[in-house]
Amino acid sequence: MKADIHPSNYREVVFKDMSNDEIFITRSTVASKETIEVDGVTYPLVKLEITSSSHPFFTGKQKLVDTAGRVDKFMSRYGNRKKK
Repeated sequence: MKADIHPSNYREVVFKDMSNDEIFITRSTVASKETIEVDGVTYPLVKLEITSSSHPFFTGKQKLVDTAGRVDKFMSRYGNRKKK
């Protein structure tokens, strides 16, 4: 293997899922300006919008988001087709 090709600044980092406030600690080289204290130890903090703990594919729970009445608009166009 080639020497000196891997980053040398691996450190433990906290990733926080903002949708459900779950955190997990792993090693990473990602840059972060924020910190968080977990169990008396201060770690760099990276905030994420969605992770495997909140994504519908992994949780098996899917939310129906009705933006701008899409479901109602569909039902008004196509929902009454069999009522003839």
